[in-house]
Amino acid sequence: MSPKIKFKDWIIFEDDDYIAINKPPHVSTLEDRSSPLQVLELAKTYWPEAQVCHRLDKETSGVLLIAKTPEAYRNAAIQFEKRSVRKVYHAVVDGIHEFKGQRIDLPILVGGSGPVKISHRDGKPATTIVSTIDAYKHQTLVACEPLTGRMHQIRIHLAAQNASIVDDVTYGGHMFYLSSIKRKFKLKAGTEEEPLIKRVALHAYSLSIKNIDGNEMLIEAPYPKDFNVLVRQLEKFR
Repeated sequence: MSPKIKFKDWIIFEDDDYIAINKPPHVSTLEDRSSPLQVLELAKTYWPEAQVCHRLDKETSGVLLIAKTPEAYRNAAIQFEKRSVRKVYHAVVDGIHEFKGQRIDLPILVGGSGPVKISHRDGKPATTIVSTIDAYKHQTLVACEPLTGRMHQIRIHLAAQNASIVDDVTYGGHMFYLSSIKRKFKLKAGTEEEPLIKRVALHAYSLSIKNIDGNEMLIEAPYPKDFNVLVRQLEKFR
């Protein structure tokens, strides 16, 4: 499959000014030596003047907005700078939690390329609103709205609530195996059980931003296959 056809398959919204894609996991937003696929490179094969308006981590799936013109890019950039863009992420976290619009205000310190830290002395202000969507046997599906855009903000803010994201071993999360919830789970002889999801269980579910005419655009991205399988199995064996 050519890069152009593959990119087109990711598109969930398009008009004269913007393209929105449902970014698959394991794809970098911008240039990354460790990734053979980059969104910007593929976007330019579809629309040569394409510019990405924000970033998603390589492992994170979901809504990513791309501008088709310089004017559209400026329009989005101003809103991101003013923090008027509303972004909602869904995550599967370890443990049972009843978050009801909980506001997490914990300053984040970014140091190099490693994990970020909570630092009340040196960190920059960071705020996330968290609400429970559904609770299962040992995990919870939550919605997270970051009001700031710090590196790994959602991941470390959830970890600080003893609600690390499934498979996020960097911030205390555990790998999820179906055998942990399914009775009489059996493997074929000579095989080892694989985690049900092989990346941080975080998905950028929706993005709300004003277009050039000042009208609100709400774009939602369906769960990709791996995230959907995880949620369905949690529902089935709750």
